[in-house]
Amino acid sequence: MTKKVSVPSMTEMLQTHMVKELLADYPRELVVDCFRKVTAASRKQQLESGDKAKTLDCLLSEAKKMIAKAYQPTLKKVVNATGTILHTNLGRSKLPSDLKEQLLNVAFHFTNVEYDLETGQRGSRYEHLEKLLITLTGAEAALVVNNNAAAVLLSLSALASGKEVIVSRGELVEIGGSFRIPEIMKLSGCDLKEVGTTNKTYASDYERAIDEEQTGLLMKVHRSNFTISGFTESISLKELKTVADAAELPLIYDMGSGTLIELDKYGLRKEETVSGALRDGADIVTFSGDKLLGGPQAGIIVGKKEFIDQMKQHQLTRALRIDKLTIAMLEGTLRQYLDEEKAIQTIPALHMLTVSESVLKEKAETLFNSLSHLNEADITLTRGKSQVGGGSMPEQELSTWIVSVKPKKISVTEFAFRLRQGESPVIGRIHSDRYLLDVRTIEKEEIELISEKVTEILAF
Repeated sequence: MTKKVSVPSMTEMLQTHMVKELLADYPRELVVDCFRKVTAASRKQQLESGDKAKTLDCLLSEAKKMIAKAYQPTLKKVVNATGTILHTNLGRSKLPSDLKEQLLNVAFHFTNVEYDLETGQRGSRYEHLEKLLITLTGAEAALVVNNNAAAVLLSLSALASGKEVIVSRGELVEIGGSFRIPEIMKLSGCDLKEVGTTNKTYASDYERAIDEEQTGLLMKVHRSNFTISGFTESISLKELKTVADAAELPLIYDMGSGTLIELDKYGLRKEETVSGALRDGADIVTFSGDKLLGGPQAGIIVGKKEFIDQMKQHQLTRALRIDKLTIAMLEGTLRQYLDEEKAIQTIPALHMLTVSESVLKEKAETLFNSLSHLNEADITLTRGKSQVGGGSMPEQELSTWIVSVKPKKISVTEFAFRLRQGESPVIGRIHSDRYLLDVRTIEKEEIELISEKVTEILAF
């Protein structure tokens, strides 16, 4: 026997005063669709659980919330309390705050993105960035596409399609989103030729693999998101350049993250710079705009003009090109590097990487003191470790200060869920039965917001 359920009819709901008001403000199709969904959900709930039928007012209220939600953006600002500076899921690097005005100017006005103001003729969108990149890296030429995977794909497609590309087996990396070097090579029309072993590769391995007719170029890939230690041997960029020159082959270096400054000057592990890679012999270097550089998502290609020119003429370039907003934000970020001391302070990713432990402790104490009076949780101030993230500097440990919360009345999972709700979600990390708020990635002006949200959740 089929169980009967009681749900107000669509006709009945459409005659109510509330719905008539909604129809005046929103498209009829959206309003009707939302009411159908809430009534269907109510009917299903009654059938499955035997619950009482929801009142008409209750269904109207649910539908109204659903309609309002349809107009709310799903991409929203969050507070990063994870301590991971380049958190891929949270958008990686934040942009320098002094670029806000430029972003508004470019986003809401016509621009000279491909217009030469001197000649009055069509210009190139890449001119806005190329001179800056040449100045900052020492390259002969530069090109920017929409991310580093695209930069690698374009480089291989333009310079070695239909040819073999020789890479060390220990450098056939996979990064987030299942981006694998072998798959990109296949997509570019190149044939991968692995040399060496996972832990050891020598110059002689490359030399034996080179075929005068089949080899298109040599490639080196930075192992940016993992390390190999122990019984290992790898060939340096300088050594590989000697091999490439002897065979008259181009040498591409996929740096992954890429940095324009010497980070070891600021107490961090030594990372090769883009300009250093070019000096060591790379003909082409590719790297990301939104990792250690601290700018928007982009794939930056720098190197010899003859190879960059080939890429500019390739059909893929248009498919992979960046828009005016990315150009504006990348240009603004790059200009910060004209004054390195300024860049360290104004580019959030660099500032978070190099901030002193005393500053972190001061922030952590401010947050802790704002919460320590709460009896609904065990709250402690402790040292911890932050991560660089974004597949960058995997061996780098960053000492930090953490405010640790152990709720007494609700589970830590429920506490985390509630922090993620509302207009300003707070994202930390769970360790055992405690919720950790790492101040390295928390701005001073966000401390009050976090304190209010935690207090509200625990007092509920």
